[in-house]
Amino acid sequence: MQPRTRAPAFVVQVPASASFPPAAAVVGEAVVDEQHRFGVTQRETLIVSSRQDGKVPHLLSMSATPIPRSLALTLLGDLDVSVIRTKPVGRLPIATTVVIGDEGRGIAYQAIRDEAVAGHQAFVVCPLIDPSDTLGAKSVEEEARRLATGPLRGLRIGMVHGRLAPDERDRTMAGFVAGSLDVLVATTVVEVGVDVPEATVMLIEGAERFGLAQLHQLRGRIGRSRYPSRCFLAATDDNAARTRLQVLERTNDGFEVAEEDLKLRGSGDILGLQQSGVPLFRAARQDDFTLMAAAREASAELLSGDPDLSSHQGLKDIVTRIRQTSHRE
Repeated sequence: MQPRTRAPAFVVQVPASASFPPAAAVVGEAVVDEQHRFGVTQRETLIVSSRQDGKVPHLLSMSATPIPRSLALTLLGDLDVSVIRTKPVGRLPIATTVVIGDEGRGIAYQAIRDEAVAGHQAFVVCPLIDPSDTLGAKSVEEEARRLATGPLRGLRIGMVHGRLAPDERDRTMAGFVAGSLDVLVATTVVEVGVDVPEATVMLIEGAERFGLAQLHQLRGRIGRSRYPSRCFLAATDDNAARTRLQVLERTNDGFEVAEEDLKLRGSGDILGLQQSGVPLFRAARQDDFTLMAAAREASAELLSGDPDLSSHQGLKDIVTRIRQTSHRE
């Protein structure tokens, strides 16, 4: 059960849209930012090496909210974890509120108007680009027109989504960053890489359609300055959805959000590709964090005295069978 030999460090950073080639001979360390946006197979490609010396790169995965499967791997000791729980100096917690129906949206619209008067800006995030009668969810194009002629009439409103021509999308984003727009209506293209310190309000439509990790990432587009910020999660009047979204009302801690996500969605297939869902365990509950940590420590102690499990043949047979499938992180 010896660990794989690691190659000398050579850092490679990749965008979330990348299709990774096999690990090259020179790669010693792969750094994946926004880890939750990658699939299991994508991440595995970075550490399954075809090198003749058999060495594989180190892997550093970073995310504000680890996906349930990755969090489960840290609990099981297959991944080491470092948690940064403090915000950058000067930033305040984001006040988050779940709102239902037109009355709730009215509160959000008034907050957007108040902030615009104060010289600040707002995001309105929609789950769709085009209208869809079958899904009943708000779309960017339809919502931008409705807001401009209705609840936010008089404010300067822009729109971005993934089907816009890149130069048009860049112009709109540049205008928002420069302050020539009060409100940006967008899809989740604004989830990462957008830094607008003057943006202090976000309204997320159809919030129940997003995962907690993605909502936490979207919420991170505001509150990037010393100004108080507010996030409104517009959802249907569904008790299950409201219970899940209330996690974001009570915490700004991404790791705590990830732990709740693990409890709600399950750990997925730790030995395979599924990143959430039915857990591997037959008896243990997925929120038995203390028990999992104790089991991990006991395993480490056993391996320190018997690294090849030569005195535990039954356990060795099980481990050999499991190791035929990598952890695929």
